[in-house]
Amino acid sequence: MTEPEQRAGRTTGPRSAFGDPDASLIDQMGGIRGLVFSSIPILAFVPINAIWGLTAAIWAALGVAVAMLGWSLVRRENPQPAISGFIGVAICVFIAWRTGSAKGYFLYGIITQAVYGGAFAISALIRWPLAGVIWGFLDGRGMAWRRNPQARRWYAVATWVWAALFAIRAVLQYVLYLNDEVNWLGAARIGMGWPLALVAFVVTVWAIRRAMTHEEPVETDDTVVESQEATGQGIEARGEPVASKVDDSPENDTTVGG
Repeated sequence: MTEPEQRAGRTTGPRSAFGDPDASLIDQMGGIRGLVFSSIPILAFVPINAIWGLTAAIWAALGVAVAMLGWSLVRRENPQPAISGFIGVAICVFIAWRTGSAKGYFLYGIITQAVYGGAFAISALIRWPLAGVIWGFLDGRGMAWRRNPQARRWYAVATWVWAALFAIRAVLQYVLYLNDEVNWLGAARIGMGWPLALVAFVVTVWAIRRAMTHEEPVETDDTVVESQEATGQGIEARGEPVASKVDDSPENDTTVGG
């Protein structure tokens, strides 16, 4: 594929709102719907559990998740946030039901935060920062940024920010879990969700833009060879004799009998 075709492919390919300067921060993070779908089931579960008990809270959270999914389907909107929210709520209420404790509703979230934090930290340590991998996939640039140490360093900064965010969430919520603080778990899930993610997202966008300023087109071997041959350096580098200019004038004609 030629360079113009590659540029055209990046331009016309599917793009995410992430990193789009024309999109608002809330849109880049999934929109208002993502915020609503992640918060309402918790807002239903916690107070109903305090008033009417665990069983009523389980059904309330499931009912809210089903209602939001149905609303998205009826309005023919992108159902992905609602589907993801429903699956997450289903897992949470199943754990709460199996453990017989309202705090079990938050155990799945604590585990996933710990796993995410570990994955981001490990990726940064092995010099495959996930922020760069994800952005390369979304932007269509691939993994070319890994050949640039400065770009890789900025992607590592963004990755460590997310690793720290997930670790803070997991540790604090696990402490609340051990102390059976169901109400505070609900508040922590919401309060440490979008507000902290917004901060991490701003830092990520800043770091990615810094990384992209260091990314340059990488010359291929063919390009280097062609450039060297154009200046006569390629032939000399390979040890081949350089053909001298032949003078066809009669004075230099040494042919016998000429």
